[in-house]
Parts: sequence; C-alpha cells; structure tokens
Amino acid sequence: MRWSDIDAYGHVNNSAMLRLLEEARIVGFWGPDPEERAPDGSVPEPIIDGRPGSGTMTVIAAQRLEYLASIPYLRQPLDIQMWIGRLGGASIDVSYEVWSPVGHEPAVLYTRATTALVMVDAVSNRPRRLTEAERDACAAYVEAPVEFSRP
Repeated sequence: MRWSDIDAYGHVNNSAMLRLLEEARIVGFWGPDPEERAPDGSVPEPIIDGRPGSGTMTVIAAQRLEYLASIPYLRQPLDIQMWIGRLGGASIDVSYEVWSPVGHEPAVLYTRATTALVMVDAVSNRPRRLTEAERDACAAYVEAPVEFSRP
C-alpha cells in the first residue's frame, strides 16, 4: 500500500481499493513478462494472457465491493486472496477477500469483492469465448463465489 492510498479519514480510500484489486489481478492472472523468470529460470504461464500486445483484453464489466472494516496505513502488504468464482463462456468472475497482512494477529477481513472480466479480442474489439487452454488454466482456481453479507 502507498501513503497516497490513505484519505482524509486515515484509512484506505475506496478508489485505492479498486487499484489494489487491479494490481493483484494483474499479478495473479497475466503472469510475468517473458523477460521475467522464476528462480528456477522458467517463465510461468499466465492463466489468461491479457498483457498489452497479447491479442486479448480483459475488460471489466462489473465490480462489487463490500467494506467490512477500515484499513489503516500498514507498511506490510495486505493479504489479497483471489480465486475464480464463475467461469462463463466469454467471461470470468474473480472473487477476492482482502485480509490484514500475513502474521498480523488477530487476522482482519477488510473487504470482499468480485470483478466480472470479459475476454475481448484486441483486433475486433468484440467479446470472444475462453479457449480450452484458458479454461484448463482456470480450472484449478475455480471455487464457490465470494459471499456478500447483503444480497
């Protein structure tokens, strides 16, 4: 988290939370750039390759956030847990829980959220179906969608 994420009330601003979720999503789904290598020298495969120039854009169709507790400024990284709550024909729903930093006691659940991402062909600018390879890559991360306190 950055100092600029804090608002006049002394907690993480709602718009900053959207940026934090975006950063987690990019790291979690896009995978590294080809020149970035894992410690063993391999290049991890992205779950969905939505990097610029990849041919696919992952476009946000909807977002829902539920703030459960105010997040103060913390120097340790938040623990953002992320999974796929729904796998559709041309879209996925990403579920999130934002927790206090790992090892922080007691653990605090700050935010629940979901983002609907539509796969868009970068050339035609039209939605496209998930490929079999993308479905296979996503399968290990599909769990029940996040449950909000209010319907």
